[in-house]
Amino acid sequence: MFKFLFDRDTWQEVYDSFSKNKLRSVLTMVGVWWGILLLIGLLGSARGLENSFNRLFGDFATNSVFIWGQNTGKPFKGFQEGRRVQLSLRDTKLIKENVEGIEFVVPRSQNQATVVRNFLSGSFRIAGDYPLLDKVEKKKLIHGRFINQNDIDFDKKVVVLSEDVYKQLFEKNENAIGAYVQINNINFKVIGMFKTSNINMGPPIDMHIPFTTFQGIYNTGDKIGWMMITGELEYDIVQIEKDAKLLLKNLNDIHPKDNRALGSANAGKEIGKVTGFLTGMQFLTWFVGIATLIAGVFAIGNILLITVKERTKEIGVRRALGATPFEIKRQIVVEAVFLTLVAGILGIISGGWILIGLDAAYGQGDDAAIVNASVSIAVVFIALIILVILGTLIGLIPAFKATSVKPIEALREE
Repeated sequence: MFKFLFDRDTWQEVYDSFSKNKLRSVLTMVGVWWGILLLIGLLGSARGLENSFNRLFGDFATNSVFIWGQNTGKPFKGFQEGRRVQLSLRDTKLIKENVEGIEFVVPRSQNQATVVRNFLSGSFRIAGDYPLLDKVEKKKLIHGRFINQNDIDFDKKVVVLSEDVYKQLFEKNENAIGAYVQINNINFKVIGMFKTSNINMGPPIDMHIPFTTFQGIYNTGDKIGWMMITGELEYDIVQIEKDAKLLLKNLNDIHPKDNRALGSANAGKEIGKVTGFLTGMQFLTWFVGIATLIAGVFAIGNILLITVKERTKEIGVRRALGATPFEIKRQIVVEAVFLTLVAGILGIISGGWILIGLDAAYGQGDDAAIVNASVSIAVVFIALIILVILGTLIGLIPAFKATSVKPIEALREE
């Protein structure tokens, strides 16, 4: 078989067959070319969207939920409807100890602050945070560092600024690390600067200071603004949210069926919808691409049937000269596989150029919608293998047709 593939006469016959009807051969290949181009283009685009999504959420613990206190919607245990629910550090500790599947519980508080430096000033949102925040919502630090445990233990007056605050309070290219700014008339040393994220999974924050320092400045005591709960990957974050809310209701004398008292935003649930969409898109891409390929390959099969009909007399002569049915079938199958492979390779090359164009047009910058639109080598090999299999199977139909006619009848064919 392999010797046959390297036989010059084999490929001369393939060339002669296609050169007789060049236009028809090219039009026949268009279906396969379009199918593989569509498959590569759509798969690469889907991968680009997935890469963009992963870059957007790459530093964020996606299996997370935010919970904060609101006003009660039902009277309970002597408390009237409309009571304000105030969460505390004690709540976060008990949730961590009693709710199964929790990895981290991060208490947070925020307020508005007036910030002054020299003759420049502005009003910004400031948050009191623990170092743990940097593990579940990684800050993209441009310079310096984030808050550490030493800052917490000694109530240090240090601050991590966003890039936007830096632009308003500092001169261009001025070194902010080690400089001082006044926050509510108190001097704070700048220890870090972070890049504002493209995604906000909570209130937008311009500055971070140690939680204990925030407590002292705003006299919040044990109170917190909200908490961020991160579940372990093998646990359902929706169930964790339900369990945490139920415990919080018990701790804060809230009616078990009161759905207004506690607000929440389940990042894991919402992100799961997006990942589900991306998975569905990839499945649809494979389905549409392979269906288009099959349609194109069937077109090749139909054209080869016509070609076999036109070559009936030639086949009869070859049979009369001693060619076996297997040799006739083998030649027809080689022609089918050759057509599909050539069309497929051209489709892969065309799809690759399209992905390069997409990346150049939409894949540049931090806000790129499609990041590194590409397909893996494995996908390309799978596509080629599918083409070979389909080409072989579809080539068998005209091949059997070619050998079904008796030599004497084929020689009489006009």
